[in-house]
Amino acid sequence: MNAGLTDDEFEALLEVSRGLKSKRLSPRVLKHAKLFSGLKYVEYNRNGLMVISERGTQTLFMKHCIDGLRKIAKDPVALLDANVRTFLLKKSHISPIEGAVGYVITIKGAESLADIDAQQ
Repeated sequence: MNAGLTDDEFEALLEVSRGLKSKRLSPRVLKHAKLFSGLKYVEYNRNGLMVISERGTQTLFMKHCIDGLRKIAKDPVALLDANVRTFLLKKSHISPIEGAVGYVITIKGAESLADIDAQQ
């Protein structure tokens, strides 16, 4: 799912997703540019600027969802991005705690997290 990207590679991809202002790349992005291009996570515009591709955007979103699931596992009242929370609720990985603030991981969410951890 994440092609075995390291935390540094995810940070570089996140930097690209924020939008680069010039052709000059930061050392972190430059270090991983060839990998991102090979995995089709980035593309180059006509003006030569590196931009994130749809595949790269999906990869970052899934990373945020997995991180969000781990946050909820540790702290039921942890704050999640609105789109991550909506996705996890829609997929029944988390559910609201009745009569309280916060979320609890469902059995499906726990199984998904266990599968992800087993793959790593």
